[in-house]
Amino acid sequence: MAEINPMDLLRSNLSRVRIPEPTNRIYKQECCVSFDSPRSEGGLFVDMNTFLAFGKDYVVWNYEKTGNPVYLHIKQTKKPVPENRPLKKPTLLAIGIEDGFDNNEPEYKETHSIVILPNYVALPFPSVELPEKVRLAVDAILMAEGAERKEQVAAWTADKKQISKYAMDLQQIGSVIVPPSRWKCAKCDKTENLWLNLTDGMILCGRRNWDGTGGNNHAIDHYKETGYPLAVKLGTITADLEAAVFDICQNLPWVTYCGSSDVFSYPEDDSVIDPLLAQHLAYFGIDFSSLQKASTEMTTAERELDQNTNFDWNRIQESGQDVEPIFGPGYTGLVNLGNSCYMAATMQVVFSTHSFGKRYFMNQSLKMAFETAPADPTVDLNMQLTKLAHGLLSGKYSLPASEEDGTAASTITDAKQEGIPPRMFKAVIAASHPEFSTMRQQDALEFFLHFLDQVERSNAVKPELDPSRSFKFGVEERILCSSRKVAYNKRLDYILSLNIPVHEATNKEELEAFHKIKAERASEGKDVPGDEIVRPRVPLEACLANFAAPEEIHDFYSSALKAKTTAIKTAGLTSFPDYLVLHMRKFVMEAGWVPKKLDVYIDVPDIIDISHMRSKGLQPGEELLPEAAPEGEVESSQPVANEEIVAQLVSMGFNQLHCQKAAINTLNTGVEEAMNWLLSHMDDPDIDAPISHGTRGAEASVDQSAVDTLISFGFQEEIARMALKASGGDIEKATDWIFNNPNASASSDMDTTASSNSTPTPVDAGLPDGGGRYRLFGIVSHIGTSTQCGHYVAHILKDGRWVIFNDNKVGASISPPKDMGYLYFFERIKS
Repeated sequence: MAEINPMDLLRSNLSRVRIPEPTNRIYKQECCVSFDSPRSEGGLFVDMNTFLAFGKDYVVWNYEKTGNPVYLHIKQTKKPVPENRPLKKPTLLAIGIEDGFDNNEPEYKETHSIVILPNYVALPFPSVELPEKVRLAVDAILMAEGAERKEQVAAWTADKKQISKYAMDLQQIGSVIVPPSRWKCAKCDKTENLWLNLTDGMILCGRRNWDGTGGNNHAIDHYKETGYPLAVKLGTITADLEAAVFDICQNLPWVTYCGSSDVFSYPEDDSVIDPLLAQHLAYFGIDFSSLQKASTEMTTAERELDQNTNFDWNRIQESGQDVEPIFGPGYTGLVNLGNSCYMAATMQVVFSTHSFGKRYFMNQSLKMAFETAPADPTVDLNMQLTKLAHGLLSGKYSLPASEEDGTAASTITDAKQEGIPPRMFKAVIAASHPEFSTMRQQDALEFFLHFLDQVERSNAVKPELDPSRSFKFGVEERILCSSRKVAYNKRLDYILSLNIPVHEATNKEELEAFHKIKAERASEGKDVPGDEIVRPRVPLEACLANFAAPEEIHDFYSSALKAKTTAIKTAGLTSFPDYLVLHMRKFVMEAGWVPKKLDVYIDVPDIIDISHMRSKGLQPGEELLPEAAPEGEVESSQPVANEEIVAQLVSMGFNQLHCQKAAINTLNTGVEEAMNWLLSHMDDPDIDAPISHGTRGAEASVDQSAVDTLISFGFQEEIARMALKASGGDIEKATDWIFNNPNASASSDMDTTASSNSTPTPVDAGLPDGGGRYRLFGIVSHIGTSTQCGHYVAHILKDGRWVIFNDNKVGASISPPKDMGYLYFFERIKS
């Protein structure tokens, strides 16, 4: 058989070549099913029909699945880096992208060729002999911004300041002359975080922040009263508008502009640029060119930077210690994509569990996931979870960086790995949660809960494969009314959130001595060095005991007494999960209802026993509270939000309806409980739905169209009706109910009222259960005054030793910070 000419072979497949349109997503930096890149040994193959990219070992899978034979092969090889390479001046607040900060990454030489499968016939590019359609297609692919980079740049530039539309025509009134110093809020005694309204010259304090800092909201209240749109922060004004400082703290991109002034537009609800700022300041007698930034005042960005760096960085990151790098399967780092450490720390712990490793690594190959994925595997959660699992657990990418460039590290502690960038996974998991798609720092707890929810949904067809169930357990609350009758409320949860009883500290004498020394130092104008600070040490056992301890509920409506009374609430677990996650509530309400982070250590033992926390359920001789109030009294039995609690939450900037729901759902227990509920339910699909005061008769009416919608999702009609009845007819809530009650059946006719005399299917039916002894195996620690700023690090017990996972850095831990955890992960000890 005569050998086919490569050019003729290419021409015969021109119908499978497309010239990309501007709207097409083009992948050319990373394989869709692995973490191979153009810098990998085999380079990257871009499908010239779908514009998806594949590594050398995976491109044939795409050919077999799609029949697309023509690929653009991209290969990058490292160039020698000259020692005197000049640093470019950044214009974008970002790292490692065009116009961003230069992070001294090596440069690469890129080569291209056209490859035709299945025989990998190669044709050089560029070449005038290639068909014009191929040349145009390749040029378009190479010139286009890659989908991976486009998403990254979009996230960074989303925070880029824009010129305010109110700046050019701003009307200024009055004859106020602003003094150069000694500023004070016109409505309170605040002397910091002051804002000058550029319309009338009023000096007012800023917003109250989550961590208790900031002001009393007088500046924004003034805008609401007057409509005057722009304000500049006093103390941040300087003529040097282009000055910038780039600070790397432990190789993390904490970036801040220190020269430009903070101008905020209230109607645009964003920091903006005022091109006429000098003119607007001159109206109030401020000489813009001579004014210097106050040494004690920070810009908004600098304030966050200060919060990030003034905590126990060294302790949690084990800085300054000779941490030995570790390589191999299960020891792969994750590249920080820009404040993505919350995701990296969480995913390292999750994929250290047997349930997730088995589901997405041991029992599912990359090829299996790819074959069952849709046409675009980059948007398939199952594919990207499998890709991430193989990337983390296979050891393929956990190699010393020196092995890749052929040079040896000077010492073993100098060796490092590049890690893998979880871009596609982040894009998929964040698709249904806009906050996680940004480059801003997020709460690791919120991400963990969102992640497990998405995993559960993606495994809804085969719930027996769902690894998130290994974290799920049942919680039962027993409410004892003064009538001596009881009610039982059950729910499912993934985490046990614990208050920290600081009064149970075991080092009270040491604390008293420290506070005396601190007061003496303060009287001398001195601060206590960081290594001499004494913090309360609270045993984990005290936190667990606090969860199970009896709690008074005031203004509880008793259906037995038909009046409000005081009840006693206790809580316990109806099942013990394979993996128990403890969340430490380090944010509390201090005097003045200001949120504050507890500066406290938690003494956590390696092994805990929570057997005593198992709920016993309805006991012999107990009588349940009546299910509902008599007709005519239904409205009075509905829970009513405590107005004082609602007012306190609203004053912090929360939505009025959300605050009312928080108070109702925590039975008006208190502001702190309502705050915790609110922060945990901000993303509930029904959070903005009106508070329902309907009767059970109304709930019983089910809309047939809603039933048909659930049937179209693949659910049985009986189950659909049951779920809609239980959720008041809301389709989204009904879907959640079905996911949370996988063992519900039509015959059970499950009643959602906890005090029903029927025998319902337990909410925790089918969940893993066992003994109450657990071993600590993972810690996610947080540094910063808020979960929305700072840094997250994971420590994991692997192969009998503790390992630190600090983004792409993986090493043997010397002193794991067991007492500084934000999330603690325990594995049940098998009998």
